[in-house]
Amino acid sequence: MSDKTDLNEGEIIDYLYKVMDNRFVSFILKEMTEVKKLERAFGIYAGVIKPKGVREKLHAKIVGEALEKGAEKFGASPDMIKNFLKDPYMRKGFAVVIRSIAEYGITKPQRLIAPFMVVWDFTKQCNLKCRHCYADVTSYPAPDELTLKEKSNVVDQLDEAGVAAISFSGGEPLINRDFWEVAEYAASKGFYISVATNGTLISEKVAKRMKEVGIRYVEISLDGPNAEIHDEFRGVKGAFNATIRGIKNAKAAGLDVGIATTATHENSDSIPEILKLARELKVDRVIVFDFIPTGRGKEIVYEDLTPVEREKLMKYLYGEWQKGDMQIFSTCPAYARISITAMDKGTGEKVSPTHFAEMEIPEEFGGAAKALTEFIGGCGAGRIYCSIEHNGDIQPCVFMPIKVGDVIKDGFVNVWKNSEVLSKLRDRDAENYACHTCQFRYVCGGCRARAYAYYGDILAPDPGCIIMEKERD
Repeated sequence: MSDKTDLNEGEIIDYLYKVMDNRFVSFILKEMTEVKKLERAFGIYAGVIKPKGVREKLHAKIVGEALEKGAEKFGASPDMIKNFLKDPYMRKGFAVVIRSIAEYGITKPQRLIAPFMVVWDFTKQCNLKCRHCYADVTSYPAPDELTLKEKSNVVDQLDEAGVAAISFSGGEPLINRDFWEVAEYAASKGFYISVATNGTLISEKVAKRMKEVGIRYVEISLDGPNAEIHDEFRGVKGAFNATIRGIKNAKAAGLDVGIATTATHENSDSIPEILKLARELKVDRVIVFDFIPTGRGKEIVYEDLTPVEREKLMKYLYGEWQKGDMQIFSTCPAYARISITAMDKGTGEKVSPTHFAEMEIPEEFGGAAKALTEFIGGCGAGRIYCSIEHNGDIQPCVFMPIKVGDVIKDGFVNVWKNSEVLSKLRDRDAENYACHTCQFRYVCGGCRARAYAYYGDILAPDPGCIIMEKERD
C-alpha cells in the first residue's frame, strides 16, 4: 500500500481491526462516550479543528497515536491518515465504526451505534408516475409532511447520532420547497450528501446550484436506453429526453453521477444498451436495483426476474465491472456472493460488499476480502442504513414499509438502538432467520425487503435467491 496516495475504505476497515487493542477500546469507552467527541478528536488530529484546551489536545494525540500504530502495518504515513480524516464525512464514518467496535466488539456483520447512511424520502411530491414506485406519490406536499423546523431537527439528530451520509429521495426531492435549504444545512454539518432523482428537473442552473450547496453525488433513474422503454415505465412522455439532459447537466457541473436502473422483465434485455449509453454519457457508476414488489410495484409482480435470470444478470454485471472503466453494482445482496466467488476462482479482481460504490475492494486485498465483506454484511436494512419518511416515520429500508419509530416523537438514536425489528435484522445466526445456515449469510443475508414483500416476514427466504431455489428443487 505504500505506493498508493490514499486509502480505500476496504483497507480502512481491515486496518480498524488492528487498531482496536484493549487499551484503546478502554480509552474510547471512558473518554469518548459520545461519537461526536471522537469525530472531533479526529479533526484535531488531522489539523482541521483547533482544540479547545489541553484535554482535547491530549485526546487527539492518543487517538492519533493509535491510528498511526495501525497504519504502520499497511505502510501508510501519518500524513496519509490525516489527509483521509480532513474530510468531515470520513471522520463521521470512521468515528461510528471505532465507537461501534468499542461498544459491541467485532461482530459478523458489524453492529453499529448509528447507520452509515440514512435514505430520506423527503417528500411524496413527484412529477412522474412510475409503474414500480414504492411511494404513493402526489403532485402536492402531503398534509403530514414534516415542517421546515422539524426537518432541520432531523438533520441535527442524525449529526449527533454520528450518521455519515444522507441520501435525499422521494418522491422527487428537487420539486419540494424545503429541499435546498435543508440540503445546504445538512452539507454544512459535514454529511456526504447525495440525491436520488428522476433527473428531469436538473437544468444547467439546478445542476450548478446542487454543486454549490454541497451535494456530492446525484443518482438518476433511467430504466431504458430509449424513450419507448423509459417513458412507458415512468408514465410520462418526454421523461427520457429530460432525464438524459439532466445527466449531461449534472456531469457538466462537476457532480459525481450515477445511473439507477430497476431490472424487470420489461427492460432486462436492454441492460447492455443501458450500460453502453452510460459509458457514452461518461457517468461514474451504474447501479442496477433489485425489483421489490411494494407500493405500486405490487401491481406488476409478474415483472420480477426469476432466480436464474437474476443470477445471470449479476454475473453479466460483474463481468462488465471488471472492464474497469465504470463502477457497476447491484442492490441485490447476492452480488457480494457473486464477486467473492469470482475472486476465489481467480476469475474476478474486485469484491463488492454493498452497492455503495465507496466500498469497492480491489484484488490485492486477497484473503481479507471475505472478512471485510462480512463486516459490511450484504443487506443493510436496519444495519448500515435505514430510511426516514416524509412524515418522520423511521423504516428499516425504503422498500420495507414497517414503521419502527417516529424520528420527532421517539428520537432517532433511541429507535436505532432499541427497535425490536431492527435488532432482528442484525442477527444472521438466529434460528428463525431463513439464511442462518448459509455460508454466505454474513456477506449476503438475502434481501429482507423482498422477503417481507412476498411473505410478510422480514426473516423469510429471499424468493430471488438461486441457492434457495436449488434447495427447493
